[in-house]
Amino acid sequence: MKRLALLLATTVLATASAAQAATVAIINARILSPNAAEIANGTVVVRDGKIVSVGAGGATPAGAQVIDAKGGVVTPGFVAVNSSLGAVEISAVGDDASVNSNDLGAAFDIQYALNPDSVVIPVARLGGITSAIVTPRAEGGQGGAGEHDDSGAEGTSGAATSDHAHSLFAGQAAVIQLAKGQEMLVKPRVAMVSPFGEAGAKVAGGARGANFVLLKEALGDVRAYMRNRAAFERAGYRDLSLSRADLEALIPVVEGRMPLVAVANRASDIRAVLKLAREEKLKLILTGAAEAWRVAPEIAAAGVPVILNPVLDRPTSLETLGSTLENAARLEKAGVVVAIEGNSGAHRAHEMRYNAGIASANGMTRQGALAAITLNPARIFGVADRVGSLEPGKDADLVIWSGDPFEPLSRPQLILVRGEAQPLRSRQLELRDRYLDLKRPMPPGYTY
Repeated sequence: MKRLALLLATTVLATASAAQAATVAIINARILSPNAAEIANGTVVVRDGKIVSVGAGGATPAGAQVIDAKGGVVTPGFVAVNSSLGAVEISAVGDDASVNSNDLGAAFDIQYALNPDSVVIPVARLGGITSAIVTPRAEGGQGGAGEHDDSGAEGTSGAATSDHAHSLFAGQAAVIQLAKGQEMLVKPRVAMVSPFGEAGAKVAGGARGANFVLLKEALGDVRAYMRNRAAFERAGYRDLSLSRADLEALIPVVEGRMPLVAVANRASDIRAVLKLAREEKLKLILTGAAEAWRVAPEIAAAGVPVILNPVLDRPTSLETLGSTLENAARLEKAGVVVAIEGNSGAHRAHEMRYNAGIASANGMTRQGALAAITLNPARIFGVADRVGSLEPGKDADLVIWSGDPFEPLSRPQLILVRGEAQPLRSRQLELRDRYLDLKRPMPPGYTY
């Protein structure tokens, strides 16, 4: 009965919110927000796609549509990190999350190929994800998340790349929202991705040290280009290691306006990246970070946030020997801002809430685990003014859950993105329902 009531409310809300003009009051809700104490019985008021108020009990505005959560849990919509949502459909036949070119690296901008009609997006949305950071995949066989590409591709090795400098940078990430039928791009060019460790060694010719030397040279060339643009344009300046497009794309990085997302796992690689960031005055984000707990005080002192997968508890290579389920908890205890990712970029992005639950079960605080999939990613990528928490003035991106959102059996009862109710369906559910009744006549193509 509870689910039926919510589904009916969703239908009404979806019709009324086409122009995002309705006032909606969600009552009798257990409200969980990463930056506030839990409200056992609260009300969230939404108007014009924005959150108007959040509080305990309280009267509902006159004329508002009332949705009775009946004790259900309300959380902010989750923010997926290291995602390829909208840039990948079937990995085995290619994607738009990476580029293999001797002329393009840093200038690769993932925003231009995003597909809002991807069948992967509704699956992620049913996992409570309403926003995502779409991250280019670094070369050397590793993704922005520090994981191997789920297509099985090895990436471009240093031996196969005639100009290593372009491969040092995977390209620029973008923030998207996952509402059906709306423009998905929220904010482009929010970060630059660069591989280090084993992946960085591959693109630099086979050695970790070469990666750092080439990257410092590339950053030096960007600064030289900034000082001598006119001479460069008239071909009156020395050759530089990067194309004009890549040089332009890296200017915000060397000026400290755009963060560099560094894929690094081994403790010694993380220390080397921290040193590089100090020397080059870079704004840094660490990802992969399997052994980050070993250098947690140094990361915290540098004020560098970390994106990780907390389920990594066994070594998959020599650079992840120190993997542990307590990685997120130890970093949190040290004062590091942690963001938790899902699995495999797009197709299992919805598992990020399970990963947060696992982090909580292994020492991370519940509040910290919730922040790691909501407010922390929003802060790290510069959209915390819009999403990540339940606060007046923010986008009405929220989910009503049937139970604990970290519990796999809990399901979304209502999903709002910018105040608009989203379908609680995906292609997987449609296929399940189509073949649920084995006595139902099959289409002609399925009979013989």
